[in-house]
Amino acid sequence: MGKSEIREHKISISEYPFQPSIAYPNKLISANEINFISTEFGVCRIYTDNDIVFITSEQKSALLSFAKTNNIKIKKHSWNWDWILEPYLDTELTTEEEKRIEKNLNGVGIDKIEIQKIRDEVGKQMYKYNFDTMLWEWCSLGLYDVLAAMRVKYDKVQFESFYKKAIEIDKRE
Repeated sequence: MGKSEIREHKISISEYPFQPSIAYPNKLISANEINFISTEFGVCRIYTDNDIVFITSEQKSALLSFAKTNNIKIKKHSWNWDWILEPYLDTELTTEEEKRIEKNLNGVGIDKIEIQKIRDEVGKQMYKYNFDTMLWEWCSLGLYDVLAAMRVKYDKVQFESFYKKAIEIDKRE
């Protein structure tokens, strides 16, 4: 996910893997460019107007201090991609769990048809990502995972289009 150095009013990102992110390949992000920060689950996230930049969870406390120093709001974790990617975990879903996930996604404006369309696009690659690589994740796959999986499938233009769509889906509330 690249490297990051959290300073008083800026965050330096280097070796960021996701082109076309604003952080690719290196970026100095000022506090005033950041709308929200999310640290409650998994990798930490920096939300800007049109992007989400990942920061390793090992820097959670430093990121929270940065947010406090710079009056940046803390945002709850978006579960949209985690819910979409549930079928690709190393676990079985009950009918009740599938209904709960669909209801949650419907609540953020993602209907059954869109859920299936997204899963049709990412499904094969998510299986490869989770099982062929021996990751065997059984708890949660999210936005970072789908971007990592799809980056190796798509060429630069296709990935740019997917990236923008993935960020938009994650930001739905």
